[in-house]
Amino acid sequence: MICARPRLAVVLLVLSVIGATARTGNAEPLTLGVHPYLAPAEVTRRFAPLAEYLTKATGSTVSVKIAKSYQEHLDAVGQDQVDIGFMGPASYVEMIDRYGHKPLLGRLEISGKPSLYGVIAVRANGPIRDLQDLNGKRFAFGDQNSTMGYVVPYYVLAQAGVTIDKLRSHAFLNSHMNVVLGVLAGDFDAGAMKGEVFEKYQSRGLRVLATTPEISEHVFIARKSLPADLIVSLRQALLALKTHPQGKAAMHALNPEMTGVVPATDRDYDNLRTIFKALKNVDSK
Repeated sequence: MICARPRLAVVLLVLSVIGATARTGNAEPLTLGVHPYLAPAEVTRRFAPLAEYLTKATGSTVSVKIAKSYQEHLDAVGQDQVDIGFMGPASYVEMIDRYGHKPLLGRLEISGKPSLYGVIAVRANGPIRDLQDLNGKRFAFGDQNSTMGYVVPYYVLAQAGVTIDKLRSHAFLNSHMNVVLGVLAGDFDAGAMKGEVFEKYQSRGLRVLATTPEISEHVFIARKSLPADLIVSLRQALLALKTHPQGKAAMHALNPEMTGVVPATDRDYDNLRTIFKALKNVDSK
């Protein structure tokens, strides 16, 4: 009598291989959503190599989609309108608060650190020497949902007693680069920006007035309804960036100081939640 169990096992194995092959060959395209923290052309240049790397890693064509605003991006990720979301810390915390938890794929590691800082900058040859000098002055923020373009720098200002009502004027200029240009041109007396952006343009005539607390870095998020195996594949591909030649090139394009993507948990952003609570108290006074 011939045993049917081994034959059945072989059949199931063949069917699973065929299914996996079919899925890879006809994989649906994926969108990588990014907030407009720089000019669209620059964002595309930085993220295109990462999209190509993820395309090869997953078998699904990955394309970059840049939102028109931080708020549009936050809602798109929250409403599962993009498959992979790249989010700043503040936008991530607000998105989770509004839409609930989603699968985390990993957070950036820059120069060996999975955290970032911001700068309140003034013109190098200007008279402003401390935060209190900003009372009655013109201040430039980035986007109102930006971690280092508004949220954390405003917390630093408020802690020093410089609240919005004590400024002569303030404006939201949408991007860190616009803040740099506004301060250098003399349209504003000071401005808030990412440390990375400040370092790039410091030699043009900027000076640090204050630095912010460090906050957990930008994070990659998956659409909640993506297949579980695809989420695992995306997470593994991102965590393996620093070990793969094409991955290393993608990191360099994204940020020359980037050293990898490391695991992320929601708890990594608890100190930012504390800052949000402090700001709510400021705004309620």
